[in-house]
Amino acid sequence: MKKVLFSMLLMGVASFANAQKSEVAAAKKEWGLFQLLANGKQTLEKSLTALNSGLEHTDKAIVDAKSKELVEAWSYRALFASSIAATDTVNLDNSAAKQKIAEEAVVKAKALDVKGGEKENIATAEMNINNSVKIRAFTAYNKQDFATALKYFNEATEKNPSDTSMYLNAGIMAKNLKNYPDAIKNFKKLISFNTPNAQDLYSEVINMQLVEVKDTVAALATLKEASEKYPEAENFIQIETQLYISKGDIAKSELMLDKLIAKDPKNAIYQYLKGDVYYQQAVSIQEKKNKLDAKKIKEANELTTQITGFLDKALPYYLKSSELDPKSASALEALKRIYAFKSDTVKYNAVEKRIKALNP
Repeated sequence: MKKVLFSMLLMGVASFANAQKSEVAAAKKEWGLFQLLANGKQTLEKSLTALNSGLEHTDKAIVDAKSKELVEAWSYRALFASSIAATDTVNLDNSAAKQKIAEEAVVKAKALDVKGGEKENIATAEMNINNSVKIRAFTAYNKQDFATALKYFNEATEKNPSDTSMYLNAGIMAKNLKNYPDAIKNFKKLISFNTPNAQDLYSEVINMQLVEVKDTVAALATLKEASEKYPEAENFIQIETQLYISKGDIAKSELMLDKLIAKDPKNAIYQYLKGDVYYQQAVSIQEKKNKLDAKKIKEANELTTQITGFLDKALPYYLKSSELDPKSASALEALKRIYAFKSDTVKYNAVEKRIKALNP
C-alpha cells in the first residue's frame, strides 16, 4: 500500500510540473500561430489579442516554482512582450510598459540560457525592443507630439549609440521645441561621426549657440573646430572674424587672417575676409554716424574720415580677391559698395558691368 501511495504522489508531482510546463508549450504554440498569421493580413486588434494571449501563458509559467527557472518561459515572454511593444502604435503607454516587461525577461533569459539554445529568440526580442522605441518616436512625431517624440528619439540614441539617424531626429525634435541645448548636444554627437552633412550641422550648432543660447564662448570653440575640419569654408572664418570685431578684438581677427594669407596668399576667400575686417569697422562707424544729431557736423566729418580710412584699407584686399577669383560675386559687390561711397562712377560702372556678366 505504501508503495502504491508513494507512486501516486510521484505521479501527482510529475503531473503538476507537466501542467506548468504546458503553459510554456502553450506559449510556444501561440507564438508559432502568431508567426503564421503575421505573414498574412492581420488587423492590429487581432495581432494584439494573439500576442496578449501568449504573454498570459508566460505570466503563469514564471510564477510557479517548477517552471520559473525554465529559459523558454522567459525567452518567449520576451518575444511576446517585445512584439506587443513594437506593434501597439495606438497606446504608446502600453507599448512602453510591455517594453519594460520584455527587457526584464531578456535579462532573465540570458542568465538562464547557459547552452545558448534560446539565443535566436532573445536576439529577436532585443531587436523588437529597439524597434519599439523608434516606432513610438515616429508615431509621436506623426501626431506632431514633438515632446514625446524627442523623449523616444533620445532613448533610441541610448539604446543604439551608433545609429546616426536617431541623433539627427532627436536634434530636429529638440530644435522644434526650442530646446536648444538638447538640439546642440545631439547635432554635435552626430558631427562626431563625420557624417556627410557634418559641415551643415556645424552651421546649425554655431547659429543656435550665437542666436538662441547666446553663448559666444561656446560658439567660438565650435567655430575653431569647424574651421580646422573645413579650412575652405568661408562662412566659418567670416563668422569668427566678425565675432572678434564685435568684441572689439580687431587685432585677433587680423592676426588670424594674416596667418591664413601667409599660408595661402592665393586664396581669394582669405583676401576677401581680410578686406571685410576693415569694411565691417567702416559699417560700424557709419551706424554711429547715422545716429548723430544733424547739427554735429564736425563730429560727422571726423567719422566720415574714419570710414574712408577703413574703406581704403579694405579696397586692396577686395581687389586682390577679385583678381584671384574673377567670378567672386562677393568681392565684386564689396568693390561696388566702396566705389559708390567714394562716388567713383567710372569704377562703379565697370564693376557693375562685371557683375551683370556673371548673370547674363
